[in-house]
Amino acid sequence: MKALPIMFLGSFFILSTSSAGAQITNPKKVLERKVTNKANQAINKEADKAVDSAFKAKKNPNEPKKETTPANDTTVLPAGGSEPSLQSYTKFDFVPGEKVLFYDDFSQEAIGDFPAAWNTNGTGEVVTTNLYPGKWMKFAMRECIWTDELLKLPDNYTIEFDIVPLGGLEGPGMSGWQMRLMQAKNAKAWDGGSAPGNGGFKFEVAYYGRPGYSTWFYGDECAAAKLSGYVGDEILKEKINQKYHISIWVQKSRIRIYQDQNKIIDLPKAFPTGCVKPDRLRFEYGSAMISNVRIAIGAPDMRSKLITEGKLVTYGIYFDVNKDVIKPESYGTLKGIADVLAENPDVKIKIIGHTDADGNDANNLDLSIRRAAAVKSELVKTFGIDAARIDSEGKGEIQPVAPNDTPSNKALNRRVEFVKQ
Repeated sequence: MKALPIMFLGSFFILSTSSAGAQITNPKKVLERKVTNKANQAINKEADKAVDSAFKAKKNPNEPKKETTPANDTTVLPAGGSEPSLQSYTKFDFVPGEKVLFYDDFSQEAIGDFPAAWNTNGTGEVVTTNLYPGKWMKFAMRECIWTDELLKLPDNYTIEFDIVPLGGLEGPGMSGWQMRLMQAKNAKAWDGGSAPGNGGFKFEVAYYGRPGYSTWFYGDECAAAKLSGYVGDEILKEKINQKYHISIWVQKSRIRIYQDQNKIIDLPKAFPTGCVKPDRLRFEYGSAMISNVRIAIGAPDMRSKLITEGKLVTYGIYFDVNKDVIKPESYGTLKGIADVLAENPDVKIKIIGHTDADGNDANNLDLSIRRAAAVKSELVKTFGIDAARIDSEGKGEIQPVAPNDTPSNKALNRRVEFVKQ
């Protein structure tokens, strides 16, 4: 079971290789394809060995052995070696979109399968780990994995995902990874080349951990507006086998990227008007595990919703699976709500927690109560809101706003409501 807007981790997948085009009849091309598939299989085996080795190395040798399975192991070792706190996110101004367009935590996929909402011209699989809870999509290859259906993205939207960089692609160290937010030419297949599709934005992490970016466009005027650069701060380099939360905020031409609590890229003219309209998210060339992919639109007008309409529904307060501890990437949303309350000192509110229908009804109710209470506690403790102004309660799974049949719909049901009293 899960509840309120969650960002979590999970397991991954190794796919059977799928062809991106028509059937190949040329014997030379058949041979080349078989060689590529064989190489990908070898790469994935090496990645598995590297991950297993890293997981074993992180275990405390003095800790007593206990019976657990990867699927229910909730041990989390965040980047930096210690649990990040809400206070460490005081400069984090990211607020996720309100309406979910796409969500996948791979919870409905079988271990070892390739997830249904994605496509590939390489390999990948859904897996679990003993370090990070949930299910993950894992890849180690030089090919691509992309959202199968084209995304209908407006001018303003947000993208979030959790990622764990892995090794195994080239040598024992971290392999790096790449993500493209692009406009596809081929709706049903992949776009090849170093500048695929009709243009877009690429975020990449090199094998030595340094994040960087580039854009590509077509046409004389648009091509001249392309950008590239990198993040030079040594502290912001990614490390192998550590989890990172990536948040992307697109507002017309502007794109901002956050790595955990840090805003690392802010480009006001990343997407020049009329040059590109992204409709696909793609991961490629590298080795990593990905989960909790969330694409949403419409940043909420918190003041209008709460003060004028009397009710604010938010999906920007995150918890790990079955837990009531607020994740620090919730800071931007909590601060926005606290600011509204501070500006309206006579307003009293009730915080209501809701879950999806996974798991036991009584457990869901208890979890929603505890999560609502945790939100109240943070507003009081971290933001100085008078506790007498806030009530809290949980409704569990009894008031869904969507069927509990897909990851996207379940994500809609996992929410926190603020009701003016």
